[in-house]
Amino acid sequence: MSAAQEGTFAALRTQLQDAAAVFADGPGALEGMLLGIVDDVDRAVREPLEIFPVCHHSPASALAMARRLREKQPKVVYLELCEDMAPLLTELRNCRLPVAVQAFATEVEGFPAEWSPLSVVAPITEASAEYQAIAYALDTPGVELVLVDRSSDHVYQWDARGAESAEASGQDTPAAEEEAALHGDAVGVEIGDLRPRFAELEEHLLRHGRVRHWSEWWHQYVELPLGDSDHDTYRQVMLLIGSLFRRLAPGDPRRVRVDEDRERYMWTRLREHLAASGTDPADCLYVCGAFHAASRVAEFGVDGADTFEIAPRTATKWQHGLIPSSHAAIEAQFGLAAGSVSIAATVWAKNVRRTRVEPFRLAGQAGSKPKARAAKSGPAAADPAVPASDRLSGFLQRPPVLDRLDEAELLGWSVEIVRAARRNGYLASTADAIAVFETSILLAGMRDRAKPTPYDFQDAAVTCIEKDAVPGRRDVRRLVEIMMGGDRIGQVGYDALPPLARDVHDRLAPLGLKLQQRGVQRALLDVTSRPELEKCSDVLWMLRYLMPHGAMRPIMGERRLGERPIQESWDLALGTHQRALIELGYEGVSIEQVLEQRLRRTAYGPQATTAVVLEAVEDATLHLRGRRLADELGTRALEVLAGERSVDGAPDVLRRVRRLLAYYRTSEPVLPPWIESFVKTGYAHYCTLLPTAFTDEDATVRQVAAMLGFLFSMEGLALSLGCDRTQLELAVAQSHPEEPAKTALLWAAQTQLGGLSRAELRARCDALLGNPMVVPAYPRYLSGFLHALEPVPALADFVVEAVSNAFARLPDPVLLPWLPTLIGTLRAGGAELAPLLIREAGRIFPARLEALDSWVPPWRVQPDPGEVRSARRGSGGGRGVPLLAAHPATCDAMARLLGCDSGWEAGEPGTRGAALVHAHPGTATALGVLLARP
Repeated sequence: MSAAQEGTFAALRTQLQDAAAVFADGPGALEGMLLGIVDDVDRAVREPLEIFPVCHHSPASALAMARRLREKQPKVVYLELCEDMAPLLTELRNCRLPVAVQAFATEVEGFPAEWSPLSVVAPITEASAEYQAIAYALDTPGVELVLVDRSSDHVYQWDARGAESAEASGQDTPAAEEEAALHGDAVGVEIGDLRPRFAELEEHLLRHGRVRHWSEWWHQYVELPLGDSDHDTYRQVMLLIGSLFRRLAPGDPRRVRVDEDRERYMWTRLREHLAASGTDPADCLYVCGAFHAASRVAEFGVDGADTFEIAPRTATKWQHGLIPSSHAAIEAQFGLAAGSVSIAATVWAKNVRRTRVEPFRLAGQAGSKPKARAAKSGPAAADPAVPASDRLSGFLQRPPVLDRLDEAELLGWSVEIVRAARRNGYLASTADAIAVFETSILLAGMRDRAKPTPYDFQDAAVTCIEKDAVPGRRDVRRLVEIMMGGDRIGQVGYDALPPLARDVHDRLAPLGLKLQQRGVQRALLDVTSRPELEKCSDVLWMLRYLMPHGAMRPIMGERRLGERPIQESWDLALGTHQRALIELGYEGVSIEQVLEQRLRRTAYGPQATTAVVLEAVEDATLHLRGRRLADELGTRALEVLAGERSVDGAPDVLRRVRRLLAYYRTSEPVLPPWIESFVKTGYAHYCTLLPTAFTDEDATVRQVAAMLGFLFSMEGLALSLGCDRTQLELAVAQSHPEEPAKTALLWAAQTQLGGLSRAELRARCDALLGNPMVVPAYPRYLSGFLHALEPVPALADFVVEAVSNAFARLPDPVLLPWLPTLIGTLRAGGAELAPLLIREAGRIFPARLEALDSWVPPWRVQPDPGEVRSARRGSGGGRGVPLLAAHPATCDAMARLLGCDSGWEAGEPGTRGAALVHAHPGTATALGVLLARP
């Protein structure tokens, strides 16, 4: 170190030594810390490669950056930002800020599976130093921009998720608006996280600064004093703050290790680029956070040690893109006070107008205006060989400059907030505007400020206007934030969108809507008059499946198997959910591909059940139309069914199989092989589980009824495929339930199989009503009969009979106590089957009140069995089939279909028409006996 360099901060060192001796009663740790801070500043200032310390989203840093870039005009700008995000920065010109650069990965390798999806974002606003550096480098010929921070992969390699969440846990005010979730659960990366990590220090600064939160302290004691400072003063003060917070940070080993590894990483990348390009360090500018600028690692500087080895990246495939951001999202992610970023944007605009510094802006940026004048040329860049003078001593000894009260500005704020409050339902008046004006001045005076800050004005407005009630959705604090600039929400332009998002916009273009516009838009699709809109309907239904709730909301129209849309109405909020659409683009190049991947992931997941896989089959059939994926997922459903040992999903399985069967029978010439195998396997599977389900306490009545519904409704198809009905009969015979509801369900199954007649079932119900010990449980038997309507809908009239008999036979002292139980049981256990029961009751009972006196219930009418058999046989049973002979067209058509070309045999009608029946009369005799039963 030369003598000149030693003397740069000699006076400051002497003053700090004297102060340490006075306050600490002698030299010691305080002196070492204070002198160490000066050494950190001196070391960074003397570095041949100019280090420019910044604080994220700081107007003072952005203004100083714009001024320094025009003075120095560096050839290389090194920026503290993830190095893998460099290719995306050119797309910023196609966006409206604020936006966030994002790295996204859905399939992880080398990280815990529960971390998926991985997401890293770096938000960028106009009032930020990083944007000024990016705009300068990209729009200035011959300037190279090099990102030197760790990659997105290393962010997770170093377990940054825990570190970032720890930082976010100390946020000042949580944001409640939906814009606060624009970043999702991504890990945030910013340039210059400058905040005390020592809780006692932050509390001390807030208490003595008479402010409520850190953002207000920074605005009052750093932003305002540095807004008009020169480059050397700004640089040394920021280095001083960074060193102070670094030395007072608690010794968390994990966090300290991550910070130091980042600094080693960046300096290693810097030296690699300098060595490869041969650039003079004097022509470069290193933009990094003030916390990292005051680093003490051995790798610091262009002449530092080359001892740090950068670990290779994992095999995780990262996707990169731009997503919309907002001031509220930045505040929520990085623990800033609500409204602080909006206030910073307002301060930035005022500083630019006051200082007349020409900021940098990317050419073609959305909302940019052509430059009306040439950039103001600043003084020549300082010679790096000449050491900077000591500006810290004068800055620290200078008393705070009290800004003069701008009465016109404060009065305008007061009038505007009253106007906004009245629009939002507050009973505000001119007197409130005067009260806000005077209270702002009073609060500023109590806090040793001559000019009220936006935070003083916000507190005064809440005190004078809001009082104790909020009539609308927005409180006064939020109204002040909106008035000060509002929550600006960025937008990613069409050219910067991934291919999938651009394809969605192109395919929805026939709707004629501004899809990138935020808010809800109504889309009307008359497919009948405009058939080309059917493709738009397909896209909308797929997006509704893939995107979050609210992005696509159907108002009129539905998607069902085998149906085509006629007219639809949609509420679209695609612009509001632009981030979700962009992240879909990371998963594939088309929404069909993404949908197919998600359906496969769902069907082959470790927690997939038969019902879940069948739902995926139905979704694939609905949205993708083709049979290929549906057949593949159907085969997967067959595999899952064979491995299940519970009946939890039996109701969903029954409902979806019925729906798919109805669809295939009406739209396909033959059933797909997988569904035939599914019915065959399901028949045997549920027959095996049926006895256990009847006695299992965990299996509900609804689930057992669904199993029986599958067996009875699929019985015809299953038997045609080779199943044996004896297996079902044995399963029912082996079932011995103890619960009343399941017992009633078993009786219904036995009635369906022919093992129990209606008369026997009626007798059992009568016995239940006649037994005083069983009457309290009778509602549970009725619940079982109600669920039996799922597998045996023909019992609807008997259930009506059972309920009617209970009301007719039981006395009021017995009926009234369990009547609430009956109603609650029927409502909770069979609400979806109640309409069938009500419809059957309406058919049985008389429609008019006067007919009720002479009405006889049909179950009390006992017809003569002989008459029933005679009526069913008829008088012409021995005449063969004269109807077939009289109308042979149907038989001829069937013969042609089957390929039979032989003609009709000669003979009298009826003599040989039923030869098979006469040769084998056993089947007809058994059928007659069955039909003759009462």
